[in-house]
Amino acid sequence: MAINYEKRLITLQNSLQEQKIDVAIITDPANVFYYTGFNSDPHERFMALVLDGRQQTSRLFVPALDKEIADNESIIKTIIPISDEEDPFDKLQAELGTNIQQIGVEMNVVSMFRHRRLQDVFPDASYTDIQPLVNKQRLKKTRSEIDLMQEAVTISEKVLTEGIKKVKIGMTEAELAAELEYLMKQFGAAGPSFSTIALAGEKTAMPHGTPGDRAFQNGDFLLIDFGVVTNAGYCSDMTRTFVIGEASEEQRNIYNIVLKSNQAGINAVQAGVPLKTFDIAARNVIDDSGYGAYFNNRVGHGLGIGLHEEPSLHENNEAAAENGLMFTIEPGIYIPDFGGVRIEDEVYINENGEADVLTTFPKELQVL
Repeated sequence: MAINYEKRLITLQNSLQEQKIDVAIITDPANVFYYTGFNSDPHERFMALVLDGRQQTSRLFVPALDKEIADNESIIKTIIPISDEEDPFDKLQAELGTNIQQIGVEMNVVSMFRHRRLQDVFPDASYTDIQPLVNKQRLKKTRSEIDLMQEAVTISEKVLTEGIKKVKIGMTEAELAAELEYLMKQFGAAGPSFSTIALAGEKTAMPHGTPGDRAFQNGDFLLIDFGVVTNAGYCSDMTRTFVIGEASEEQRNIYNIVLKSNQAGINAVQAGVPLKTFDIAARNVIDDSGYGAYFNNRVGHGLGIGLHEEPSLHENNEAAAENGLMFTIEPGIYIPDFGGVRIEDEVYINENGEADVLTTFPKELQVL
């Protein structure tokens, strides 16, 4: 099933019209991709999808070196190339004129520099934050999107299956991370969706630690948190924790508490209840086991085109869960100077309001 970019654009254009926004300037590359099908990181260069509500037209401004790709990928066919010696804001003004009263921008994306340049070329305009409109659209995933995300999960699970076969005493975290990222390409991913985390021993107590030259030792926890982005532009994100060589009784106990917490969070997932319910269900297991002080982050986050999207699953989020939400459930226990465990799955609330778990990699403790 193909992604209907045209439908996404029409939905946004209708929302802009309701809010009486003359021109919307979308510059987040993920949002540009969401509405056009053109997936690109412009780095420091200017790129924008510009929706002109005054004339009901759409233009895609891209760095000149990306024009050919944009021609092939974007559903927007009015493409304005910007060469490196040109001022993109002068080019915006030349295309749109100066008679603009209301401009919609993603306020969490637009820098102070770009805001000032917009003010220079559109001096009479005021600004509205359109991020909530975009977030609302991207929040609910279609079955087509879930199929694309399942592809990313499937690649991840192949990578992990092969990757843990390479683990041996004396190997370093950085070496394993490199092996995993090589396997991603072998199995058809465009690349990692974020820098692969492979941590051993006491370093597993750092939820977002950086792989280094720490060599694997007998009895180490091994925490692997990674994901891929596919050529279709969708991400995966999964964590599994292992023990190398031999597991102690304390390690097994902590692992089983996190596993029970992970399952409690998943079991709580359904449409119609507050999102905080999922966090609280998982957190209660860890709290009741006496390790509450060692789990001090939210239980999960949304994902899709981006690695971290709405919703945020924390214990104070009163928003109602609904069909179409896609998110992680990833409780953990992190004990300084000892180590940590995290088990992370991807969960979708399906058309029946029930939980579909996309990740299938075994969760029982594996000793490598």
